[in-house]
Amino acid sequence: MFWILAVTVWLTTGLWFALLNFGYIGTSVGVGMGLYTILPSKKKELGRKLAQLLVGVYMLGLLGIIAHENMQLEGFFFYILAGFYAGAVIHYMVAKIIGPVLFHRGWCSWACWTAMVLDFLPYTRNKQGRVSEKWSHLRYAHFLLSLGVVATLWYGLNYRVQPTSVSELYWLLIGNVIYFAIGITLAYVLKDNRAFCKYVCPIPVLQKFPSRFSVMKIAGDAKLCDDCDACVKMCPMDIRIPEYIKAGKRVLSTECTYCLVCVNVCAKQALYTSFRFDVGGLEILNYRASPTE
Repeated sequence: MFWILAVTVWLTTGLWFALLNFGYIGTSVGVGMGLYTILPSKKKELGRKLAQLLVGVYMLGLLGIIAHENMQLEGFFFYILAGFYAGAVIHYMVAKIIGPVLFHRGWCSWACWTAMVLDFLPYTRNKQGRVSEKWSHLRYAHFLLSLGVVATLWYGLNYRVQPTSVSELYWLLIGNVIYFAIGITLAYVLKDNRAFCKYVCPIPVLQKFPSRFSVMKIAGDAKLCDDCDACVKMCPMDIRIPEYIKAGKRVLSTECTYCLVCVNVCAKQALYTSFRFDVGGLEILNYRASPTE
């Protein structure tokens, strides 16, 4: 899919960068998924983490630090306002706005450079579930704060973005330092590697609506499910997966990042990847105060 996109953009725009960029990302994800498929059950996560590492280092290292392109959310806003056909714009449109219609929030598990670091922290299994639902409102506040900073600088102070300039590098480095600091702190305080993703990261604000219509979601066979809840205990996003399956639905939660942990840990092989159309948005999540909510 990424190679088709790479060749299409290259042929229509003449940009060799598109061929390199999407070709590399597609190959990296393909290698990771291939390893995930052939590795034994206990080592499958290595395939996903390899894809995450290959894409994350490329996006953050080559496009960000070396090419001086602001890959943070603020960079996307700045480039849109300036009318630049920058790599960050292409990235956000493909991975976080249009892409989720095809591959759900797969970016978050297979390519995100923030999660690339957080997933190596020790709290991969969150035994207690999510804290209060109100915490997830922080991501919307973060999104509005980022948008507000950009709007204030652009319209109030007449700041103009300069592509590949050192100021773009500063935006990227400062933004990532803040992200990693908050993410690592939350992981240790809440004993949850993905706490940043659940409560603070602003990117799901862009992803959650298109992911409702994703053709790729987790499905299951209710007859094979024995209610062991292994998938719930191991799901990094605290989704109560059996309740969807028992109701004859696919996993319709927009919190799903398609890490495939649930498929891997199901001893009855009741869960699998499926491709069809339905409308998601039904959130059945595991909370600490109300485990059945």
